[in-house]
Amino acid sequence: MISTTIKQFNTAGPCVPSKHYMLPVLPRIQGIDEMFDGEYYFIIHAPRQSGKTTYLNTLTDRICAETNFYGLCCSLETCNMVTDDALAMTRIIAEINTALKISGISNLSALSYPDDSLPQADPSIIVRNFLNYLCVNLDKDLVIFFDEADCLTETPLITFLRQIRNGYNSRNRSKDAKFPRSMALVGMRDIRDYLVQTRSGILTTGLASPFNVKKEALTLANFTREEIGLLFQQHTIASRQVFESEAVERAWYWSQGQPWLVNALAYEIVVKILKNNYVAPITNDLMDQAAEALINNRQTHIDSLLERLKEPRVISVMDSVFSGAKSKVSINSDERQYCIDLGLVVLREGYNLQPANRIYQEVMSRVLTDPVQYALDDSIASNKYFDGSLIRMSDLLKDFQQHWRQNVYSFPKRNKMLDAFKYDEAVHIMMLFPYVQKALNGAAKVYREYLEGRGYVDICATYKDKQYLIEVKIKDNFKITEALEQIATYLDTSGENEAWLVVFDRNRNKSWDDKITWETVQVNKFTIHIVGC
Repeated sequence: MISTTIKQFNTAGPCVPSKHYMLPVLPRIQGIDEMFDGEYYFIIHAPRQSGKTTYLNTLTDRICAETNFYGLCCSLETCNMVTDDALAMTRIIAEINTALKISGISNLSALSYPDDSLPQADPSIIVRNFLNYLCVNLDKDLVIFFDEADCLTETPLITFLRQIRNGYNSRNRSKDAKFPRSMALVGMRDIRDYLVQTRSGILTTGLASPFNVKKEALTLANFTREEIGLLFQQHTIASRQVFESEAVERAWYWSQGQPWLVNALAYEIVVKILKNNYVAPITNDLMDQAAEALINNRQTHIDSLLERLKEPRVISVMDSVFSGAKSKVSINSDERQYCIDLGLVVLREGYNLQPANRIYQEVMSRVLTDPVQYALDDSIASNKYFDGSLIRMSDLLKDFQQHWRQNVYSFPKRNKMLDAFKYDEAVHIMMLFPYVQKALNGAAKVYREYLEGRGYVDICATYKDKQYLIEVKIKDNFKITEALEQIATYLDTSGENEAWLVVFDRNRNKSWDDKITWETVQVNKFTIHIVGC
């Protein structure tokens, strides 16, 4: 069975016979063989750090060993930030040439050029001509993958796609008109996003892309619950260290199978927390500690996602996710698909979007709200909201009402971080979350739940095994009876009997005395406080 090395989960130590653990890689993309059989050009896309490059290396080896084709994979990373056509096309030729040299297959390496004598030609035809040269001189068809294709932008992208399109259209018209049997652009983006770039101003490929043949885009699937268990089981077999079943489920809860996160959680526990002590079992609590560490540390993989939150087309989508409002962006828009392809969000409950996993959700929440929390007066953090084993949540929210009244209109202007991100719909959320966290001063854990389009956002504070649910809504965007029924259902499930519904009234023509209200109602056996802001 072909398998992939999960390099991040490296628990090297004297008790572990294998440093890396393996899962089958090829099943992670369905329909790949159909692409080769049908001679299609297509896209492979998946979020950063999801295993694309490892997949390509494994797949290329399999093509060469088990099929009647040659497989070749080259990276376009050297084209990153290059806007000059001639330079970009020269680098693409150099990368293809290097891939030939290191392929380990004599028929491929024999066609490579010395580095100092690479072909020279007009940038508009050089890539097409080089691929034609390869295919004419090979005894079998060629399948080629261009990894890191996202690095091609602006005119080099157009120039490259034009050459691929022209070669694709003319292939097999004569014995000298040869071109790769199949080709894939591999990166984070779906085909639609490549085509969006070709529609800027007068830049255009001139023809439909060759990548819109039959199935346009394939994607790498995340790990399933079962696959997470299998991965962890390999560590258990090697080291005798047990992952308790609850810990495996908790890894799924935090990561939703995102490969980098699954491995990072395990590595955090085994190497950093337990320091390679293989006697200690891996528990549910340890998995939570590892998740919190990843959230706080914000390693390079996560930081790269956070940078995307500043992009205007990401903001246009994520604003409604953070606020729970109905999206102003079309369901079929390129912006929504772009955010899905980046791995920021996934579809939940029909066509509504939600953060892709709980670690991303917490990190995105904190990066937007932490500056607000740090800017809050330290006097807000106080033990006055704790009464033995209980939180005096009603007192906390009454104080927030006054804080909101005094600061809401000046807040966006004073907070540089929020102004930079331009999340207008979510301003109220950006103030309430950090206020609750600051007030509880780290003594209680505060979690958020986001889902675009359902009209509300949840905050859940936990303290000494008791949960405090705060549901947040915008006035006139919901029906009060439905909201109360939803909260009552949650309370029934959680075993709690009290909750708070915070309703923000954004009508500037209404007086604050009319906005700042408090009403307590009984729904069945439950107490629900309606907090007007």
